[in-house]
Amino acid sequence: MSETLAWFKSSYSDSQGGACLEVAHPSSESRRTVHVRDSKLGARSPRFAVPADAWNAFLAYASGEA
Repeated sequence: MSETLAWFKSSYSDSQGGACLEVAHPSSESRRTVHVRDSKLGARSPRFAVPADAWNAFLAYASGEA
């Protein structure tokens, strides 16, 4: 993961510093991979990457649409 990633917080994040995730889509991979990290730790956070299809399935499940 040597590419610089543009991280963004969930639209559910608030200014209270709650437990939130940040995600990033590297442009060179044409959004086929989603990177995930803990927003509280920022750049120091451990992170992982999943295929975009798996991430989309997770979002559908989490929102009750699956």
